[in-house]
Amino acid sequence: MVAVQDSGVEPRLNSRIEKFRDLSPADRLATVGDAARLGQADRDALRGGVLPLDLANGMIENVVGTFEIPLGVATNFTINGRDYLIPMAVEEPSVVAAASYMARIARGCGGFETSSTAPIMRAQVQVLGLSDPHGARARLLSARDQIIAAANEKDRVLIGLGGGCREIEVQVFEETQVGPMVVLHLLVDVRDAMGANTVNTMAEAVA
Repeated sequence: MVAVQDSGVEPRLNSRIEKFRDLSPADRLATVGDAARLGQADRDALRGGVLPLDLANGMIENVVGTFEIPLGVATNFTINGRDYLIPMAVEEPSVVAAASYMARIARGCGGFETSSTAPIMRAQVQVLGLSDPHGARARLLSARDQIIAAANEKDRVLIGLGGGCREIEVQVFEETQVGPMVVLHLLVDVRDAMGANTVNTMAEAVA
C-alpha cells in the first residue's frame, strides 16, 4: 500500500486518477511512480518477472508490472482520511476493477474508516487431576510475574521488538468429563507475527 507522508511541503497523494485504466502498463507505472515518488530501482523491479507484461495486461485491470502473477493498482481509496494506491497481485479479472469501483463509491462518503485491536494471541495450559482447583488458581495468580518472565525467556527477539507475554488469565472449571480443571491463558503480544509457534513454545515452557 502506497501513501505519501504529510510534510507541509510535499503534496498529498491523490488516488483518484482519471482514465487510469486506459493507459498502457508503462504509462500506469510512470503515473504511480510519480505519485508515490518511486526511485528508478523500484520502478525497474516492477518491470521484472517471468510473465510477459503484455500478457499480464490482458489478464487484470490497471497493470503496472508483474509479480510472477499480474500486479495491478486499485485506485480511489481514501482510508482514515488519507488517499492510498493499493497494489494487488491477482490473476483473476475484475477483482481490481471491483475494488477500485467500490472505493470510488465509498470515496463520495469520505472513504473507509478502520481500526484494529492489539495483536494479542492466547496460549492455553490445562491442569488436570487437582484436589483443590481454586487453591491452584490462587497459586498461579500469585506467581503471575514469574510465569510471565518464564514465558518471555523463550523469545527474546519478540521482546526486543516490543512484544511478549503481557498478562495471564486463570479459570476454574469444576464439572468436566475429566473432573475439575484449571485453565491458564498466556496473553501474548505477537507484534506482526502470526504467532502460533511463539505462543506454543511459551505455553510448553510454563507447563
